[in-house]
Amino acid sequence: VQLQASGGGLVQAGDSLRLSCAASERSLSTYFVGWFRQAPRKEREFLATINPSGRNTFYGGNVKGQFTISRDKNTVYLQMNSLKPEDTAAYYCAAGGTLSNNQGLYDYWGQGTLVTVSS
Repeated sequence: VQLQASGGGLVQAGDSLRLSCAASERSLSTYFVGWFRQAPRKEREFLATINPSGRNTFYGGNVKGQFTISRDKNTVYLQMNSLKPEDTAAYYCAAGGTLSNNQGLYDYWGQGTLVTVSS
């Protein structure tokens, strides 16, 4: 499964962005999909994950209440509100077989989309 993350860009503090994750060749509909991010000189961190039906979600404590994960049949979204400069990072989506914050349990990764938040 090849994943494509998109929707990043340069925004100002307080703005919102919606990231999208889609798969080529195969549908995402049977996968658990997670979002992660990696800021410069920092480790990659878990943001959110969603099960195939979309009914169950799990958020990292750092973004709960600020980010919302959702999905339709072929795309998983990450709605990001009230963005802050510290949200600047490369954002990655990943697909796997479980609802987890453990990035090692995700089998497929997208290439990342860059989000830059200016103050």
